[in-house]
Amino acid sequence: MTELEAIAAAVARAADADDAFTTSDAVAAVSTEMLEAVLHGRLSSDGAGSASGPLASGMGASPGAAVGEIVLSADEAADAADDGRLVILVVEETTPADVHGMQVAEAIVTAKGGMASHAAVVARGWGIPAVVGVETLHFVDGGIELDGTALSAGDKISVDGAAGHVYAGDLVSGPAEAAAPEAAPTPDGAPGDLPDAVVTLLGWADDLAADGPGVRANADAAVDAQRARTFGASGIGLCRTEHQFLGERLPLIRAFILADNSDAEAEALAALADVQRRDFVELFEAMDGLPVTVRLLDPPLHEFLPSVEELVVAEATGTITEAQTAELAAVRKWSEANPMLGTRGVRLGIIRSGLYQMQIRALLDAAGERTAAGGSPRVEIMVPLVVGAPELAAVRAWVDAERERAGLGPGEVKVGAMVETPRAALVAGEIASVADFLSFGTNDLTQMTFGFSRDDVETSLMAPYLEAGLLPANPFAHLDTAGVGALVAQGVEAARAADPSVSVGVCGEHGGDPESIRFFASVGLNYVSCSPFRVPIARLALAHLALERT
Repeated sequence: MTELEAIAAAVARAADADDAFTTSDAVAAVSTEMLEAVLHGRLSSDGAGSASGPLASGMGASPGAAVGEIVLSADEAADAADDGRLVILVVEETTPADVHGMQVAEAIVTAKGGMASHAAVVARGWGIPAVVGVETLHFVDGGIELDGTALSAGDKISVDGAAGHVYAGDLVSGPAEAAAPEAAPTPDGAPGDLPDAVVTLLGWADDLAADGPGVRANADAAVDAQRARTFGASGIGLCRTEHQFLGERLPLIRAFILADNSDAEAEALAALADVQRRDFVELFEAMDGLPVTVRLLDPPLHEFLPSVEELVVAEATGTITEAQTAELAAVRKWSEANPMLGTRGVRLGIIRSGLYQMQIRALLDAAGERTAAGGSPRVEIMVPLVVGAPELAAVRAWVDAERERAGLGPGEVKVGAMVETPRAALVAGEIASVADFLSFGTNDLTQMTFGFSRDDVETSLMAPYLEAGLLPANPFAHLDTAGVGALVAQGVEAARAADPSVSVGVCGEHGGDPESIRFFASVGLNYVSCSPFRVPIARLALAHLALERT
């Protein structure tokens, strides 16, 4: 019996008036692991074609299974997809500039990174299988080596994103049961429907968990929002606006970064505002009537520029162009020794204030456009990396000015802070005095509390630490309740003491982890937010907690 068949059987029993098996019994009988198996494809259980076992293993960062040809860059992935080929993107690590290739890949494999790396977060959001931090993956001319086995670009491999394994060859794979194969959810297509039995079960789960936290989704585009709504999200808890600057739009943000006078900067911002407004209109339409929390730009500017290594090589070989020379100067200007602790988030917004003001204006113009069209947009603006009330108050003043310009009342736009640093958690009461809501960004909060670089330690340090018993679990996968959790609990208490009405949520990847959800519910969060494909998991996990309390 498959997991879907087991769920259908439990639902049928609960619906049978002659059976004492209740709807609560049905919800209790279905584990989050069973539900996850329904949402994602798997490799064949008999391991056909993999008698020797996996070639290599890493972290299972995004569940699901896939088969495809090896490609070694995002551009190659995009070109191959245009030719109708199924590909797996295998790279050292991914950056925001790789999104165009990631979204057409069947799966993603990286040598570096962990559960909170760019590849892992993006793959989970799109439901793409991913294995990251494969230490035995090495790159050679025209191909790769996996634990000493040489493979060429174009060779087929199979990926198990749940177990974290990479196999040679074409293993038989099964489609996710959450949708018919022709309607299966994909990053660039319409979302598929959940099976009827799952929809019914999750409806019962929501009834049980009605008094607990809600479940929102981390979604950056309309297709993600539509999928999240299909999967039962009660709103968007995190829209990462930097993802709207990628692909064919990179030249627009680069024009802003490279602007050497006010006129050039204003022209670049106007072009960015136009595309942002259109994105926000689509997002509000997809989530009409539900809250949409939009995070203003978070990453440092150098992430939108070519790599310094690429530009330095061009300079050294005398092949550098005039445009690349300007880019190299900008990379050198904006690069920092510790960029994740440097000029990003609200700090960047204050230094280059036109950027945040543009985003706020585009957002409110989009809300006005949707309202005029008969929609009901619910706007929440989230300011990242805030460490104190003065920063949030400065941005709030910009929001108020744009709100008045747009003719909106004070209560029509909410402004809040993303709590990502230990200091922000410790002074959450102060921040709450000028905020309508707070949202804990537990990816960064974990990184900064432990002093762990989330892009490095999961590959090199985490496995030996776990094997030696120096950590009970990977804190990027399951919330560290003793340390990071203590900051969250203290922050919630202080915020509610300052303003009992303030809404408090979490938008880090822990928001979709059942173990972490247990803690978040215990400290009284209003909602958890997670990748769309983890929304059903979170809904079921909250119902299980409600059953434990009865």
